[in-house]
Amino acid sequence: MRKIVYDVAVSLDGFISHEDGSVAGFLADGPHVADYFARLQGYDTVLMGRSTYEWGYAMGLAPGRRAYPHMRHYIFSTTLRLGADAEVEVVARDAPAAVARLREEPGGDIYLCGGGAFAGFLLDHGLVDQLVLKVNPIVFGHGVRLFGASTRKVGTALRSAMSYPNGVVLSRYDLVYEPVATGTCEGMKKQRME
Repeated sequence: MRKIVYDVAVSLDGFISHEDGSVAGFLADGPHVADYFARLQGYDTVLMGRSTYEWGYAMGLAPGRRAYPHMRHYIFSTTLRLGADAEVEVVARDAPAAVARLREEPGGDIYLCGGGAFAGFLLDHGLVDQLVLKVNPIVFGHGVRLFGASTRKVGTALRSAMSYPNGVVLSRYDLVYEPVATGTCEGMKKQRME
C-alpha cells in the first residue's frame, strides 16, 4: 500500500502559514529547498484542499493546471469548479473513500501538500501515514495549524532527523494510530490493576 506523506514546512510553534496564507518568515533559500525539490520527484500523486490549490494562482498557476507537472493531482473541494480541459481532478464527495482507493493503487508514495484543515481531516480518518517536517527557526504565534482544528491524538515513530546550517531541521515520522498496551503508562497502569 502506498503511503500518504504530509511533507510540509512548519514554524517552531506548529503553524504552516500565517492566517492570511502567507509563508513570510520561512527560509526560501538553502540546501533544504534543493532537498525538498529532490523529494518531490519521488511522488507521483498529490492531494490538496481547495485553498492550497488556489494559493498557487498568486504564483502564476492557471486554474485547472498542475502545480507539479509530473504528478496526478486530486483537489478535494465541494465548491471548486474547473473546466472540462482541467489537468487536475476535483473530488467533491466521500474524500476518505477516494483517498483509501488511491492508497491501494500501484505507484509511489502520495504527497499530501496541505493545507492544515484538509490534513487534519485526513488525520481524523487515519489517512496520513508519514510526516516530513521542515521545521523553520521561527515562531509565528498564530496562523494555520499543521493539522487545522483536529484534536486527534496520534503516536509517532521518528525515522530520521537532520539539521541544516541555516537552522532548518528536517524530521521524518511514521504515524502510529493504534496505541501499544504494553510498555506505555496506560498499559502499565492496567497491568497493575489486574
